[in-house]
Amino acid sequence: MFESIYHKQLSEYYALRAETLSVSARMHELCYLRRFDRFLITSTTCDGTLNEDIIDQWMASLTGKSSSIENEVIVVRQFLAYLKLSGVQVYIPAVPKVYDDYIPYIFSDEELKIIFSAADNITQHSINADPYLVFEFPVILRLMYSCGLRIGETVQIDIENVDLANGVLKLINTKGDKHRIVPMSRGMTDILVRYINYMGIAGNRIGWLFPSGRKDGHISDKAIRLRFRMILEKSGIYPKNSKKRERGPCLHCMRHVFAFKSFAQAERAGRHLDDAVPYLSIYLGHDSLYETEKYLKFSNEMFPESIDAFGEFMEGVLPEVDYET
Repeated sequence: MFESIYHKQLSEYYALRAETLSVSARMHELCYLRRFDRFLITSTTCDGTLNEDIIDQWMASLTGKSSSIENEVIVVRQFLAYLKLSGVQVYIPAVPKVYDDYIPYIFSDEELKIIFSAADNITQHSINADPYLVFEFPVILRLMYSCGLRIGETVQIDIENVDLANGVLKLINTKGDKHRIVPMSRGMTDILVRYINYMGIAGNRIGWLFPSGRKDGHISDKAIRLRFRMILEKSGIYPKNSKKRERGPCLHCMRHVFAFKSFAQAERAGRHLDDAVPYLSIYLGHDSLYETEKYLKFSNEMFPESIDAFGEFMEGVLPEVDYET
């Protein structure tokens, strides 16, 4: 699992951490620790000494959003603290500042038409692909778009948590180990009814809503991401004049489209934002309004009126936070 000079300590530390973390948290922590392990192997100046120079080199090698870098540094800091308690002389860096630098990509209505048309007409080319993909992919895409779901929580929906009579989904153990109830539109409910009947899973009390046709368990979220990326590439959908740290088009952006359209719909209906936004935050399963604010951070050139309206709402609601330690 680990191969650097500190492979033994990394293995022992991760084993301890794994006992207290959720599955998703373990995966993230393992990824960060492995990257640190690879840095120690490839760094020509690292002979096992973890002084300030070596740690600064490692931090300079990190890429991505500032919040992602912060998370990675926090994980490695904890491991370094573990080494220090074991008697190893190490330098423990400060946690870097988090900047509000995230800009999501929002699909235009024309791009959405292209994406859904392509999703409805996909064909199976590879014998290694899941045979259920062609039936499940269009439904999964519409669930994410119409309900603002994450891909991970979508593929893990259990059939017993689908209430078609009331048009409601029950999501269990989602991000942050949360549970939440998600109402569906009548149109989305009707699509699920037809899908469930076609798949022959109507009346089942156990099993996945989106089962795999190749193995026990649900369809792979990786397979859905790959197919979506193929559609984007084939359709030529890519960001034009993208800004630094602006997220390019990807599957998760369907959730951002839902958030924006929900906000815009509430605004057009004349609903007060101080009523609409907190409900949207709960619906999306966010911990705070700050998370929802990031979901509504779009290009001022594309959506000037909605950006101004949300900016007025957020002004004074959230204090300026400098994550400096």
